[in-house]
Amino acid sequence: MSSAKPTLDDLRIERRPEAPRSSNKSGLIVGVLVLAALGTAAFWWKGQTKVIEVETSLARKSGGSTAADRSVLHGSGYVTARREATVSAKVTGKVLEVLFEEGLKVKEGQVLARLDDSNIKTALAIAQAQLESTRLMVDETRAQLKQADEEFKRAAELTKLKIDSQSDLDKAESDALALRARLARQQLDITTADRTVAQWRQQIEDMVIRSPFDGVVTTKDAQPGEMISPVSAGGGFTRTGICTVVDMNSLEIELDVNESYIGRVQPSQPAEATLDAYPDWSIPCKVIAIIPTADRQKSTVKVRVGFVQLDPRILPDMSVKVSFLETTNASAATVNAVLVPKTAVQNQNGSDVVFLLHNGHAERCAVSVSDTQGDDSVLRAGVTVGEKVIVNAPAGLKDGVAVREKMP
Repeated sequence: MSSAKPTLDDLRIERRPEAPRSSNKSGLIVGVLVLAALGTAAFWWKGQTKVIEVETSLARKSGGSTAADRSVLHGSGYVTARREATVSAKVTGKVLEVLFEEGLKVKEGQVLARLDDSNIKTALAIAQAQLESTRLMVDETRAQLKQADEEFKRAAELTKLKIDSQSDLDKAESDALALRARLARQQLDITTADRTVAQWRQQIEDMVIRSPFDGVVTTKDAQPGEMISPVSAGGGFTRTGICTVVDMNSLEIELDVNESYIGRVQPSQPAEATLDAYPDWSIPCKVIAIIPTADRQKSTVKVRVGFVQLDPRILPDMSVKVSFLETTNASAATVNAVLVPKTAVQNQNGSDVVFLLHNGHAERCAVSVSDTQGDDSVLRAGVTVGEKVIVNAPAGLKDGVAVREKMP
């Protein structure tokens, strides 16, 4: 029996493929799910923090009818207050207390300061004591008069009975009449003393300085310890006022117009004012009145111009330039209109709005559209010249969303 020789193939070990373990398969599925969740969260976070790029355009002033085109006369003047008062006391006195500072808004009748009233209070106490003494004297005289009337009646009866003489009756009558006259005089003394008390009380009230009307305190002219007087007295050591109060609702413009051109100015004529402090701000105005007298030395006529709408930036004594406009053209509000592209205006819930680019965020702003000029909308309110408006705003753009200007 022959045997085959061993070969290298006989030494190979056969290995069967092992079946995959179930635990490894489950781990793989969990890993895939975790990675998917992380990817979704990263995509959502990226969408939430994404800065939207937008196109912008500068709001510009309407050039259809500028104030320069419509101006018939230019002038310069100052902002003045129609109601302005230097508040002082009715009497001379020393300031005891000051209850205001510059810039304080005050109401009519509000206490601004108090003067020293110690001497007046002493005089009031004396007057009240005299009044009380006079009343007691009246009570005493009434009692005496009652007794004198009784004596007179008895004397009259005794005289009829021939017991008393006529002289006794005359004396009793005289005493009664004298007491009645004394009572009348003392009653008048009560009236006098009562009015004296009222006078001293009024003087105490005069030591309290109150605001004459609603306004703002612009100057503080005295401090506690100083003397003030309604008239100039005592040289430079006596103040004539405690403060100045200005009614900010009465601000207007006063300017002098050369009498050669006063014919170009009419009552209620529209005008445009520009404060030297804000040269890019055009303020709608109108002529209030033309003072019917001329300055002989300057050959000018004073004109009062009122603001259509007051603004906190307008302050008394500011320098201002005024352009008087033609009355046949558009109103001063149209002159001050702002132009923005039509694509910047959206209608939301029946209202016209635009989105402004402000500090890297979209800011929703309600506007009032008055007209259109070509591809532009004319806005009467809501946007000022120089602000950046977003044009072709993306759908769903909301107020406060982070945006940035698209680079050209």
